[in-house]
Amino acid sequence: MIAGLGRGLSRVFSKTAPDPFVLAVLLTVLTGALAWWFGFRDLDPSVSRISAVIDAWRDTETGMWRFLGFGMQMCLILVTGHALAESRPVAGLIRLLTAIPRSPGAGAALVAAVAMLFGLINWGLGLIVGALLARDVARALGARGVRTHAPVLVAAGYAGMLVWHGGLSGTAPIKMTSAAEAASVLPPETLEALGDSPALLLSQTVFSPMNLFVSGGLLVLVPTLLVMLTPKGDDGLMCMPAEEELFEEPRLPVRSFPDFLERTPFVPWVLAVLLIWAMLRFAGSGNASFGDRMLSVGPNEINMIMLALGLIAHGSMRSYVASAERGARGCAGVILQFPLYAGIMGMLAASGLIGMFSDWMASSATGDTLPILTFLSAGIVNLFVPSGGGQWAIQGPVALQAGQTLGVEPAKMVMSVAYGDQLTNMLQPFWALPLLAITGVRARDIVGYTAIVMLAAGAWMALGLLLF
Repeated sequence: MIAGLGRGLSRVFSKTAPDPFVLAVLLTVLTGALAWWFGFRDLDPSVSRISAVIDAWRDTETGMWRFLGFGMQMCLILVTGHALAESRPVAGLIRLLTAIPRSPGAGAALVAAVAMLFGLINWGLGLIVGALLARDVARALGARGVRTHAPVLVAAGYAGMLVWHGGLSGTAPIKMTSAAEAASVLPPETLEALGDSPALLLSQTVFSPMNLFVSGGLLVLVPTLLVMLTPKGDDGLMCMPAEEELFEEPRLPVRSFPDFLERTPFVPWVLAVLLIWAMLRFAGSGNASFGDRMLSVGPNEINMIMLALGLIAHGSMRSYVASAERGARGCAGVILQFPLYAGIMGMLAASGLIGMFSDWMASSATGDTLPILTFLSAGIVNLFVPSGGGQWAIQGPVALQAGQTLGVEPAKMVMSVAYGDQLTNMLQPFWALPLLAITGVRARDIVGYTAIVMLAAGAWMALGLLLF
């Protein structure tokens, strides 16, 4: 019954959901129309509203091009995570793990648990590790004569995207760890509403009791549910790419000094040492303790750590660059869509719609119900804006201002948006494209199962928001 419901939902979404870039364009047009009709109440009569909308959209400082740095940060999170996932040490760990499961259900549980653990570290890392592990578990079980159900196993590999926003690469939490990071996304009026200290330490968000409860519970709930969803006696087999490992670089003879520099571990390890030294300098700077400084790391510091680990693990500039190039293919959506998201935020802020939306939310909710309503609305928005960064830029200002009005702590509002964003990733397979390419399974085949996981996970997240 549960599996049948999942298949039905999968068919609905496969027939009705357009491309995410198309949705971003439609959302841009919708926002412009709303800004033109309802916004700019105090506009100079000599300036037409349509001109004001266009100017707000294309403005260099507050419009389309505001998120160029932010978009690069998100691309690096994906690329550095992808490169580390394809390194030989991580590949060796994957091979060891594939020997553990002896049944399809156990395989799905293992893949989900590992993908989620790595997803809490870095969403790009969790996504690729989940894909490689799903593929290799299917191969290992097949070699033992155990037939696996491909869609459930690949759905398990996607489970890291269900917890990522509550982890160390979650956009909303890490963009609030310093005033400078917050100012790179939030408009001035939102920062002003937050007071003199808009920054939130990771101890208030990622390492808060609420998030430890939510994320820790999901680490148990999701693998257990996937065991229950695994069909018994099904003959579905994983569609695999070629047998050669995706991360292995051919060992060619060194014929020149440039060849030596590209393949020696000395060059990447020197850069890794410099990056680690820089991180230690960051942690030891200022008047705060080492622990507090590490709890204030932002996306730049996260990327430095991931880059250093990847360089050490690959031990070759040629290997690392080749892996990074493969990971960069997944950045097309970020590159194309972030300017549109920035333009949307520019129109919302300049027209006054952010204040209108936050006032409406505040009038429609109480301090107890606002986090839940924000969580649910964030889940809906993510279906149309499948990017944690883009969504935080659009919804973050509204959520934070509404929270300030009703006296809800900013950290809880940040996590409310984060939970809603990650929840409906299970229906919006935009970020599953690298995983699908590695496993050869279609998105429509897994969405039915991830939809069931989403319903259970959503109830658990809502419980966490109510209890804390």
